[in-house]
This record gives sequence, structure tokens and C-alpha cells, in this order.
Amino acid sequence: MSNIPAELKYVKSHEWVRREADGTVVIGITDHAQHALGDLVFVDVPKAGRKVASGEACAVVESVKAASDVYAPVAGEVLEGNPALANAPEILNSDPYGAGWMWKLKPSNPADLDALLDAAGYQKILDELK
Repeated sequence: MSNIPAELKYVKSHEWVRREADGTVVIGITDHAQHALGDLVFVDVPKAGRKVASGEACAVVESVKAASDVYAPVAGEVLEGNPALANAPEILNSDPYGAGWMWKLKPSNPADLDALLDAAGYQKILDELK
């Protein structure tokens, strides 16, 4: 069973979203995603100031197996990318929900977050993959 923290929101493309007290959100890839990719060797996160649309590919994670796009779960403006990942992409493997966050976003419409999957909904998606 994958590690799926109950307090986060999820999307089918295996990103997680954590709402912060100030209304911004933190985004990363799920434990399932980092397991599927294997050992990550390169991560490219979006730059501050970039405007992204919901579902837009805006980051890349590369493992020894493959490169994969990471998608914006909601539309908004990127506030910052995680600078630690440039030199230590393996943080995504060891701590996908903590130090392995990928970028922070100011959502265009905070209500969009309500449409994302909860932990049970995401678990259902994973069960269907088996």
C-alpha cells in the first residue's frame, strides 16, 4: 500500500497538493509516482513568476528509467521552485511529501482545490492500476 497522507489533495497524474494557511499551495509528486520512476537523477521545477494552467506540464523529473512531465493540479502563479532538488533530486525519492516538494503556487481560483481527489479517491485510482 502506498503512503497517501490524508491531509493532502491529489490528482490522477500523481501530484499532491497541500494548502497552506496563507492560501498558497505546495505541490509535489506522490510516493507512488517516485516508486514507479525509480531513482531520480534530474529534476526541473518551474521558475517563480510563471503562470500555469491546470493540467499544464510545468516540471520534469528524470530517473535512470525515464523522464516524466509533472503537471499543475490547479491554475496559478508559481511563487518558487524547490532549489534543493537541482543538486539533490533523490530527495524526491526519500521524502516526497516533505523536503521533496517541487513548487509553491498562488492559485488563480482557490475553489479549484475542492475538486481535487482526497486520499481515498486517490487510493481508488491506484487500486485500478493494479
